[in-house]
Amino acid sequence: MAFGRGRTEEETLMGETKPAKTGSNDNGGLTAFIDQGSSFEGKLSFKDTVRIDGSFRGQIASENTLVVGETGEIDANIESQTVIISGTVTGDIKASRKIVLHKTAVVQGNLEATTLVVEEGASLNGQMTMKVGSSAKASPLKSVEGGAPS
Repeated sequence: MAFGRGRTEEETLMGETKPAKTGSNDNGGLTAFIDQGSSFEGKLSFKDTVRIDGSFRGQIASENTLVVGETGEIDANIESQTVIISGTVTGDIKASRKIVLHKTAVVQGNLEATTLVVEEGASLNGQMTMKVGSSAKASPLKSVEGGAPS
């Protein structure tokens, strides 16, 4: 696990492996990184952006962005502003802003967000609740692959 690598959020979200920049981390950039081969269990709380490419089991709470890389394996309930998934997540996800499922994402659990982006090839097995203002609409999805009900 690496902390304060200084990567910008854009580099983190795009999955680029550019060298770490030096300087302060004022712009909500990457503050922690759980690398492939690492395994953690417990409660994870953070204010900026965290990327997980390893294994995590427990509970995750964020005030910003959680990125689950292609090799990331999460077994946890997640609460964050934005959740971007390329790996595997088992558990419920509540995002106050947005959930993004990339084509390699496999999600088993219920989702709640104002915006959902699903790339073709992503797999979702659960229910989706879209928050619009103070009201919410529930859309039960038995199994979704590539953004279309099966």
